[in-house]
Amino acid sequence: MKIFDLKKELNAFTQEQRKKDCSIGLVPTMGALHTGHISLVKKALSENDLVVVSIFVNPTQFDKKDDLDKYPRTFEKDIELLKQVSDNIVVFAPTVDEIYGENVTSQSYEFDGLDKVMEGEFRTGHFDGVGTIVELFLRTVAPDRAYFGEKDFQQLQIIRKMAEIKNLPFQIIGCPIEREPNGLAMSSRNERLSKETREEAGFIHTTLQTAKADFGTKSAISIVDWVKSEFDQHPLFDLEYFEIADENTLTPALKIQDNQKYRAFIAVYADGVRLIDNLRLN
Repeated sequence: MKIFDLKKELNAFTQEQRKKDCSIGLVPTMGALHTGHISLVKKALSENDLVVVSIFVNPTQFDKKDDLDKYPRTFEKDIELLKQVSDNIVVFAPTVDEIYGENVTSQSYEFDGLDKVMEGEFRTGHFDGVGTIVELFLRTVAPDRAYFGEKDFQQLQIIRKMAEIKNLPFQIIGCPIEREPNGLAMSSRNERLSKETREEAGFIHTTLQTAKADFGTKSAISIVDWVKSEFDQHPLFDLEYFEIADENTLTPALKIQDNQKYRAFIAVYADGVRLIDNLRLN
């Protein structure tokens, strides 16, 4: 397995692979790899000759320093996990200095309003940080395809918009959410939950499933109100937001249109850890 920490060396390597007619997939991660990440890697391997997995905890997408400091970093374990998957994986693990130098700031993007709702409302500057690092990785690797999990569905749509605006000729592929046995969406943050809370956190997905069952027979507003009341009564969870939104524009739905696709989006605090999830409704 090759591990690069310099952009120019990785770029030179991928260009050399291009001369051999190798197709390249990119899986950007922040490390602390789990089954969800591995599903993205396996998908990328099935569609490309070579896969680049980036491992980089990006400081500019954290709006709270405490959250950045607590983010799990398990590099050696991550490498061993990837080695078990395939030999056709290249790891890009740059330092913050390699990415940002002395100026650890993000670019500013216009995402046509996709960044103004839900996560964007509660995490100032988050998506500018995401756009900055993903654009850099895309330009460095120049992959045929880049893979992102649908757990961060708003992020996925924003990355697609960024690629469109910047005229980046790379295919952005969304992959289904991987879940724990109780339905909790897999996340590196789950490791910070107590055993009791992690088991009980299946409540989030169960609530989303009930919202889906009610969708089409009840109004969006009544479903939102019901979800809020469910979390108000739960002692372990603090609901930050629940929205039913148009899948393409991410605009909150006030009235359901027959020809539109909708998703339910949720953010919840548990044990001081922020958990997000979403579910397609129709």
